Amino acid sequence: MLIKIAAMRRASPASAAAREPADEALDRVFAALADPVRRAILRRLDGEELLVSELAKPFAISLQAVSRHIQVLVRAGLIKQERTGRISRCRLDAGPIYEAAVWINRYSKYWQSQFDTLAAWLDRIERRKRAAKARRKPRKP
Repeated sequence: MLIKIAAMRRASPASAAAREPADEALDRVFAALADPVRRAILRRLDGEELLVSELAKPFAISLQAVSRHIQVLVRAGLIKQERTGRISRCRLDAGPIYEAAVWINRYSKYWQSQFDTLAAWLDRIERRKRAAKARRKPRKP
């Protein structure tokens, strides 16, 4: 499996030399967001600045494991970490998430037409239900 992935990467036109720094940054953001623990950490940091020990409390994993997750988020630019001696504070930096959202939004045209088609079908079904209901109503004498 790993051999196939490596071969696909070599054959890919987006080789390491052709890749732009923005692409690599997006790769780090999406890789960081792929883990549910890291997403939970980001949710906890929404609007708050927390110590690493405070971030680790709700998780059933070691403080060291949480620290590793935080380092992935720091490398992706999603968290800013400030250290004072042994104390480490973390805060959310939503800039990279915004960049990822912009990238995703570029492709919305591909699924937007499907939503439009779905909305038209739902409207058609609703009109048919109303028409059938109107036919079933007994007329008053």
